[in-house]
Amino acid sequence: MRHASQEDQRVLLVRLPCNPIFPIGPVYLADHIHKLFPQIEQQILDLAAVPLLDVEAVLKQQIERFQPTLLVFSWRDIQIYAPVDGRGGNPLQNSFEVFYARNPIKRLRGAFGGLRLMASFYGELWRNLRLVRRGLRTARRFQPRATAVLGGGAVSVFYEQLGRKLPRGTVVSVGEGEPLLEKMIRGESLAAERCFLAGAEPRPGLIHEQPAGMEKTACDYGYIASIWPQLDWYLDGGDFYVGVQTKRGCPHNCCYCVYTVVEGKAVRVNPVEEVIAEMRQLYAKGVRGFWFTDAQFIPARRYIDDAKQLLRAIQAQGWSDIRWAAYIRADNLDAELAELMVATGMDYFEIGITSGSQELVRKMRMGYNLRTVLDNCRLLARAGFREHVSVNYSFNVIDERPETIRQTVAYHRELERIFGADKVEPAIFFIGLQPHTHLEQYGFDQGLIKPGYNPMSMLPWTARQLLWNPEPMGSTFGRICLEAFERNPADFGRTVMDLLERDYGLAPLEEALHAPVEGRRALATASR
Repeated sequence: MRHASQEDQRVLLVRLPCNPIFPIGPVYLADHIHKLFPQIEQQILDLAAVPLLDVEAVLKQQIERFQPTLLVFSWRDIQIYAPVDGRGGNPLQNSFEVFYARNPIKRLRGAFGGLRLMASFYGELWRNLRLVRRGLRTARRFQPRATAVLGGGAVSVFYEQLGRKLPRGTVVSVGEGEPLLEKMIRGESLAAERCFLAGAEPRPGLIHEQPAGMEKTACDYGYIASIWPQLDWYLDGGDFYVGVQTKRGCPHNCCYCVYTVVEGKAVRVNPVEEVIAEMRQLYAKGVRGFWFTDAQFIPARRYIDDAKQLLRAIQAQGWSDIRWAAYIRADNLDAELAELMVATGMDYFEIGITSGSQELVRKMRMGYNLRTVLDNCRLLARAGFREHVSVNYSFNVIDERPETIRQTVAYHRELERIFGADKVEPAIFFIGLQPHTHLEQYGFDQGLIKPGYNPMSMLPWTARQLLWNPEPMGSTFGRICLEAFERNPADFGRTVMDLLERDYGLAPLEEALHAPVEGRRALATASR
């Protein structure tokens, strides 16, 4: 890139195939480049909006027409042990049938399902790597010095493994890509950026380096529409939530999460007027559903006022017909904010409390006070919230036992009393162990995994370790989940809760909200 003048550079941003969620990452990258280098030609190609059988041909045609000097590939996710139906089937059900089913026919069914999942996973992995290789090879037919960059959520988690499979010299980006692309276009050194070249070893601790930070301005959707014809594919149906970012960074240390290292611990709030200017453009294009793409919409109590300012500004626009959703830390609310949320059209939110036992919440470094969460949920209900709530539970992460199961069920029943049982959906997760997390270190310390393991493996003997469901409670949860899949797979989460209550009963709610002092010593070994 140093050998080409800025005027001669042409940037093609390619979102690799995935579930068709609005591609906010490539859109923001393209907008940032345009603001700094308005003379540079860009195009966006979203392969998630292309039939899978056509993605290679479409990429080749786009490159041949546009002849880019820089290809920026975005790889959104590698969902290995996702607890929901994926494009290859339901990994949780298949895994649990193999590991825990007593009926040999069900074990065989799970094994065949697991084989399909393995084929799907490795097929997607090899296909995406092939798209990068063939895309770069095609680009170099027209631009011999063409360069490829690979970034995105999947890359930031599995960069060490992916870096060994890419064409040598591919720039592997970890975390935010804006400053990296700036330097590449200017021909400056990348030594200080969170990146490395495929074929070389990344420097130790790369993922833990903090991003430099930047002030985000409103995305220019007039420009984006001119370089991305597929934008209308997301807007025409009117049923997509379109992503808008109000802040970056997460200050928490949840034991299994990598957000805090990918985005950095420093929360950087985007100016309210810029967020509104971006939403105003989308509203004019017919968008009525907005997803605030922050790691957490209200990451800590100190950001309550920032959320209020944004929601008051939305109110001032007179948008009475919009709906919005976000991840919410429900311990960071007050009565005024709850009223603003309802008044501005919040129609769905997710809370990831992980457990209804305050003891386990502390052991997992979640930073939640479950009593405060309940109090604030009551504020939302009193403010008139009557919409959908998804509550994420990750069973059996640290020190689960019958007492904590009873506490979690009691806590969930209280949430149902607050919002209505038909409105509260328990989303049952079993953690897929990810690198660079406290839980990974805990696994090392407990001898559950060994250094040098492959976190991208789908082989059965690896899956048993990486789908985090250790004994002594692992078989119990396996049996419960298999029964729930048999009884009512369409309402899996609620069925799991019913079966847990049947087998373990309910603790007094006060017991769930109280954590013994020894719970504070959670994960001490993992912090070393």
